[in-house]
Amino acid sequence: MDEGREEGRGAAQRQARIAKWQLWRERGLDPYRETRFRRTHLARAVVEGHPANEGQPAAVAGRILAIRGHGQAAFLDLHDPSGRVQLHVTAEVPDALRVVEGLDLGDHVGAEGTVFKTRRGEVSLAVTRLVPLAKNFRGLPDKRHGLTDPDLRYRQRYVDLMTNPESVRIFQVRSAAVRLMRTHLEAEGFMEVETPVLVPIPGGGMARPFRTHHNALHRDLYLRIATELYLKRLIIGGFERVYEIGRVFRNEGVDANHGAEFTMLELYWAYVGYEEIMDLVERLLAHLCQDLTGGLILEVDGTRLDFTPPYPRVDMAERFQQVCGIDLLALDSKERARAAARDLGVRLDPGATRVQILDKLVSVVVEQTLIQPTFLVHHPVDISPLAKRRAEDPRTTERFELFCRGTELANAFSELNDPFDQRERFMAQARERAEGNDELPELDEDFLLALEHGMPPTGGLGIGVDRVAMLLAGVTSIRDVVLFPMLRSGAPTGSDHLI
Repeated sequence: MDEGREEGRGAAQRQARIAKWQLWRERGLDPYRETRFRRTHLARAVVEGHPANEGQPAAVAGRILAIRGHGQAAFLDLHDPSGRVQLHVTAEVPDALRVVEGLDLGDHVGAEGTVFKTRRGEVSLAVTRLVPLAKNFRGLPDKRHGLTDPDLRYRQRYVDLMTNPESVRIFQVRSAAVRLMRTHLEAEGFMEVETPVLVPIPGGGMARPFRTHHNALHRDLYLRIATELYLKRLIIGGFERVYEIGRVFRNEGVDANHGAEFTMLELYWAYVGYEEIMDLVERLLAHLCQDLTGGLILEVDGTRLDFTPPYPRVDMAERFQQVCGIDLLALDSKERARAAARDLGVRLDPGATRVQILDKLVSVVVEQTLIQPTFLVHHPVDISPLAKRRAEDPRTTERFELFCRGTELANAFSELNDPFDQRERFMAQARERAEGNDELPELDEDFLLALEHGMPPTGGLGIGVDRVAMLLAGVTSIRDVVLFPMLRSGAPTGSDHLI
């Protein structure tokens, strides 16, 4: 069916539904006059409470997703967040039948009645009162097609949730995962805090920020790209275990694993290092998997993933050498790094700096090969400006990233707490920024000032909440676990196989 016919069909359907709404109004049944409906039961409680509630009164409310008429009687399927219950309307309640005459799929109603079981054995509600509560003027996708356009599913998430139980399940999993993260961390003695979203310097990561302007203060500000530097200030202030689950923003490309805004869990723990943080990550993820899926084996896109601790520890430079025969730590100039990329057939942006080249090489050669949950450890200092050096090899850091299916889930390190070393690394970042790497922040003097007040040895961690939710829900696109993902501009047609 061509687009013009689809739009015409949608417009005709809307007019037909408006006419039914007007019919209701003529009968004194305008749904928008109602301010409340006192529901006593959810649908599941009615169904699962039988036979104890046989003959008992109940009041339910929800959206009508099926209408079956039989002469002077009708059966309606009412859906609410708990599930479905069948309503039975007969000529014995003429006012209710008059409501049914103006009813369309997708309308909201409230129903009062008594619980019974039909001759076919289905627990139902014999309706004594039916109240229209809202009209759906646009219709629903039909059961056969659903919302066939993925882009439309994301733009009209409300329609997707109305008709797609799998989408509802995914977001229930996500919500439960965030709740369990909080309860787990609080059980381990962490305190939840909130830090600024609008910041003068977008530090704590390497990403292009979104910039805005504060009119009253007459200054430019940025949406945060991480919560790290403010959480470290709290460690300096005396809080020894803090965490934040919040939105962060990065003005960069989007794909199946990246979004312009996403949810990050960051935590900081005084007097421990990266090894204790690794143990914490294993405990947390095992808890999430066990509680939400009933086991430690997840299956995503045909791949079985084993989250049973401990996870393998893989040294970054050693694995890089094993895979391609090149000493990663010897790539100490942009020319050498670019030559290595050329030898490996890795395509680079013409203006890429040495740090960006190293990051790309590690991604292609090592990270994309890590399918099972794996800790990639001991990153070079140059790509880890906030991590403490290793005593065994000062060219590398006490840092790890957790990878699964070739995607980073977590990033953590023993935090650099030497203010002089930190200043030197910030200065190196400034030089790199001057060469064209606009993903690096400006030098943050205020953070250096805080650091000079003394930060104890500290382990820090960032976990991508959206990516963890993807694994737990068994999906492969970040847009499937974000209720309203950022999309290209464009208006939905609103006529995708409507009924």
